[in-house]
Amino acid sequence: MASYRLLVKPLAVKELEALPTKDRRRVVGKIRKLASEPRPEGAEELSGQEKYRLRQGNYRVLYSVDDTELTLVVVKIGHRRDVYR
Repeated sequence: MASYRLLVKPLAVKELEALPTKDRRRVVGKIRKLASEPRPEGAEELSGQEKYRLRQGNYRVLYSVDDTELTLVVVKIGHRRDVYR
């Protein structure tokens, strides 16, 4: 299987930098694994959108996948109570 190219939106980078260090490392590890497996076990497609959600503790990573161009775009990263707003 080909590796996907990871793109992170600037807003998601700011949200990632705002996370506590321990959680940031875990989230970055999960995002890196998405390059080889864009729809891992535990990732769910969001209803009404063409985005997926990946859980890491209390934090969520929202991303979209383009299979034709083999790209994965991280749209938003945040605490589970705020990320869907």
